[in-house]
Amino acid sequence: MVDSLNLICYNNTVGHKDYINTHREAHDMSNLTKKFSVAGVTTNPQGKTKIRFANDSMRVKILAKNGHEGINLVNLPNEMYKHEIAAFLLETDFAKGNQATLDAIAYIAKKNPAPEQDSTSVEVEATAILTEDEVTA
Repeated sequence: MVDSLNLICYNNTVGHKDYINTHREAHDMSNLTKKFSVAGVTTNPQGKTKIRFANDSMRVKILAKNGHEGINLVNLPNEMYKHEIAAFLLETDFAKGNQATLDAIAYIAKKNPAPEQDSTSVEVEATAILTEDEVTA
């Protein structure tokens, strides 16, 4: 009887670990598939400054209702991935020298790196360019 309980617990533990791994993989992929049209910075009630992503500027009301301070969200020029937003915020000097905001942007850039370009697509593009040059010559 004890063995069957251990087996059940073991199976539940394995299932839970599989779920966590699957969830992490899905989360990693969502960084490459989800685009946002609004981004900015807030400081939560615990004092932690974070970059926030949304698709509607009405997010400000929810953040304020939940006790966030220093809410500064901007409409992006177009929908962007998280790694593009981090680059955009740095390029436009969004932080204006605020170290907490700079740290939050750096954290997002680190956690959401730009995808590496596939080397096979580079080779195909190079071959296509050579073929065009040969035709015009």
